[in-house]
Amino acid sequence: MPEYKLGEIETRFAELIWKNEPILSGVLVKLAEQELGWKKSTTYTVLRRLCDRGMFQNEGGRVTSLISREEFDSYQSEKFVEETFCGSLPRFLAAFTMRRRLSQAEIDELERLIEENKEG
Repeated sequence: MPEYKLGEIETRFAELIWKNEPILSGVLVKLAEQELGWKKSTTYTVLRRLCDRGMFQNEGGRVTSLISREEFDSYQSEKFVEETFCGSLPRFLAAFTMRRRLSQAEIDELERLIEENKEG
């Protein structure tokens, strides 16, 4: 599984890209200044780091993602279940529902997901 671990500020920066892509790097610099209070050099340093990790690319001054926000969330979720519950989704759900009851809508959605993903 790829390593897409981000700190809080990197996540906020990645969100700027995901919400606005494709985005020109100069426009991204201005957005990061407005939203994060960053200088141009900080923006390009963090962008380069995220490009080196394989999350984004900056070609010809145009920044786009190599993984979607949904893919990122999927990797993070898989990693959490793997590290915390030895990869067991049933153990995760048991822990999750120990203190919180699922609504009927949540149960219906889980049943739909199970049906869609059955092997066979």
